[in-house]
Amino acid sequence: MAYRFLSYCFIFFLVLVSENAFSQPSKPDTTNRKTRKIEILNADSLLFDQHKDKETRRLLGHVRLKHDDALMFCDSAHVFDNNSMNAYGNVHIFQGDSLNLYGDRLFYDGNTRMARMRKHVRLNNNDALLTTDSLDYNRNTESGHYYNFGTITQSENVLTSKNGFYYSKTKDYFSIDSVVLVNPDYTMFCDTLQYNTKSEIAYFHGPTKIVSDSNFIYCENGFYNTVTNISQYKKNAYLKNNTQMLKGDSLYYDRNKKIGRAFHNVTMVDSTEDISLRGHYAIFYEETEMSVLTDSAIFIKYSDNDTLYLHADTLRSIPDTAGNKTMKAYHHVKIFKNDFQAMCDSMVYAFSDSIIKLYFEPILWSDDNQMSADSIEIHTKNDELEYLEMNNVALMISKEDTTGFNQIKGNKMIGTFTDGELSMIKVIGDGETIYFPKEDDDVIGLNDTKCVNMTIHIKENEFQKIVFLSQPKAKLSPVKDVSQTDKLLPNFKWLDYQRPLNKDDIFKWIKK
Repeated sequence: MAYRFLSYCFIFFLVLVSENAFSQPSKPDTTNRKTRKIEILNADSLLFDQHKDKETRRLLGHVRLKHDDALMFCDSAHVFDNNSMNAYGNVHIFQGDSLNLYGDRLFYDGNTRMARMRKHVRLNNNDALLTTDSLDYNRNTESGHYYNFGTITQSENVLTSKNGFYYSKTKDYFSIDSVVLVNPDYTMFCDTLQYNTKSEIAYFHGPTKIVSDSNFIYCENGFYNTVTNISQYKKNAYLKNNTQMLKGDSLYYDRNKKIGRAFHNVTMVDSTEDISLRGHYAIFYEETEMSVLTDSAIFIKYSDNDTLYLHADTLRSIPDTAGNKTMKAYHHVKIFKNDFQAMCDSMVYAFSDSIIKLYFEPILWSDDNQMSADSIEIHTKNDELEYLEMNNVALMISKEDTTGFNQIKGNKMIGTFTDGELSMIKVIGDGETIYFPKEDDDVIGLNDTKCVNMTIHIKENEFQKIVFLSQPKAKLSPVKDVSQTDKLLPNFKWLDYQRPLNKDDIFKWIKK
């Protein structure tokens, strides 16, 4: 009801600026126009009814009249000496390009230039046709008001409403209450709709639904170009199809190209993958279901156990030929999940096999461990860490209280997780480890071991057993005898200050 009340207020304002076009009683506009008498141009017969009204002239057969520059045709008419008339049967008012009005009955006041047409009313406006039961047309303002339902037909568009207004100068229809616009490709349901017959653009004022075979659109303000099929939607606007929904403060949609754009407070939801994308700019390709988000872009992957939050400068969702989605993230990538966190420059997440690939200086944190390599692959199962692969210059670091850092390096490392915790590391090629062995919870020294291949078993983030798969070279030294440089492996960087501690930290990027 609130929207309908606002819509009527909006139309009432338009009527006021049109010089009270439909107020009763109407006053003639004498500012720049001299009031002229209705002229009789033709009739088969002219009668005066002395019994009813001596001042009434009755015209019968092929009646033709004129008032100012408007011609009026009908089967019969009563012309009164107060400069008004009633016309009956096949009534037609013609005034150049501005007015072509038909009906069964006409009540016309030559002083106010107000025409009230009734029954089987038709108003032609170029190639647009309005049909209704009742129309009041003010020739001073060149505007009309129709009620008791009206239908506007133009090209492939059919617009119906309970009542509305027409402005001849601007070629605008304002349809109010129960508005429906039917097109072969879609149907619009509106509270109030402004339709321009020259541009064939529909403007929405109030709650609007656009339904088609491919999608559903809702908004409370906007426009739709019925010629180009380009539209824009604002205020609580969203677009949805069978699997996805796009919403934002403002939506742009090209129906021919099947491309949608969203601006400010954008959200894209994919119900098939339980994911949500957010940002302040998005573009969506409906046919391929590819989408791109930028400006504070966030990727959210929901699950019963945990939720993954990811931020990047640009997010791109791409489906393959089988319909499986792949999420690609570019620049300043940060990930937060309860069981692991990560950062890198670029990322690829394949939903089909649940593999997350991190590229360009990737860092991964899990519990007390920091892992880095040229690239990292994170394999998940049931939304939990299963294992990961660190390729080229692989390095794992964990802090051993204030003593120093336990470290493992290799050409390649494979980490296995049990119940979400790192339980084993396989080092393949050029392996080396620095760690601080303990005896009765006391550190007994620093162990530096080199071995091409090794397997390290871990429990509660502490080394439990190391299996050397080739001849190792090991050295145990008192901690006090080892220099600070020798306590660190090559490429050592402790980046705990970069680690996101919650979902809001994914937007924080500190220069290394």
